[in-house]
Amino acid sequence: MTTEAALKRTPLFEKHRELGAKLVPFAGWEMPIQYSGIVAEHRAVRNAAGLFDLSHMGEFYLEGAGAGPALDRLVSSDIAGLESGQARYGLLTNERGTIVDDVIVYRLAPQRYMVVVNAANIDKDAAHVRRHLPSDVRFFDGSAMTALIAPQGPRAARILSRVADMNVDDVMPFGVAETKVAGKTATIARTGYTGEDGFEVFLRNEFASAVWDALLDAGTADGMLPIGLGARDTLRLESRFSLYGNEIDETTNPIEAGLAWTCKLDKEFLGRDVVAKAKEDGPSRRIAGLVVEGGVARHGYPVTSGGREVGIVTSGTYGPTVEKNIALAYVPVALAKVGTALAVRIREKDVPATVVKTPFYSRVKK
Repeated sequence: MTTEAALKRTPLFEKHRELGAKLVPFAGWEMPIQYSGIVAEHRAVRNAAGLFDLSHMGEFYLEGAGAGPALDRLVSSDIAGLESGQARYGLLTNERGTIVDDVIVYRLAPQRYMVVVNAANIDKDAAHVRRHLPSDVRFFDGSAMTALIAPQGPRAARILSRVADMNVDDVMPFGVAETKVAGKTATIARTGYTGEDGFEVFLRNEFASAVWDALLDAGTADGMLPIGLGARDTLRLESRFSLYGNEIDETTNPIEAGLAWTCKLDKEFLGRDVVAKAKEDGPSRRIAGLVVEGGVARHGYPVTSGGREVGIVTSGTYGPTVEKNIALAYVPVALAKVGTALAVRIREKDVPATVVKTPFYSRVKK
């Protein structure tokens, strides 16, 4: 078990303490789970703006003429089709066709890429990527020296534009640009994990405090709040985004996880043939969205049908925007149809649940 003394801290740790954050261990880091409260923070992101410290995430940099082709073989989505200044979500898969991690690949320049990976997987992912790279590709793990600050929400663009050396509305969704934020050199991308419009700002650790303060100051009039990991989880679950270690891991394949759309099967990537066969044969189980009546389902709770255990909850919470108890769960395909009546076993009681269409929440795009 990780001891408190061994926990890593982001360059914004003292800022979180000053703001009165409740700090908890997460993926080997001491991170803020909430400041003013999960529901208030969740609603700030949906209705105004929130600011996240995501500096625990990992950043890999790959350079060289072979970097793009190598990533195209490592990641399930269409990396070869990325233009400079574009990003794409995809999966690192292995030879078994299961999921090593879910990542975003950013093409920063014709021969330079950044890959953002999950905090708990940095070492594992680095070893996996290095193992499959040709000798002409330079690989650098910049995780330890890179801070990541994410303004998210419908007012995020105008707040970030106040302190950036550009109108960030010029950056398209899943676009990436180099600029300065609060006078500090940064890479900004119109990406996020909340279901709202928003940005992720990558910069050197020593710039993090100045940029964090500048963004909070610029966003005060617009209702921007600092946001912890608690609201990050409720926001991503309402939007039906997978969480590594919950919905996906090295025991799951993209088809059963509902991520077939990330797999470009007309190209070669690790495990491609296994994934293609899984798609052709059809999975035995599938991720289903549930609305639970009368209780909050949690990771690991059994899903039942007629009193018999048939599946397992991967994530569950109260959704502050949809105002319902919601969950994702693996269940047999025959029970994953919208409208199917199931139950979740909560404290030894089978609480009614219904399969619903996901995402539970989608923002209205203007």
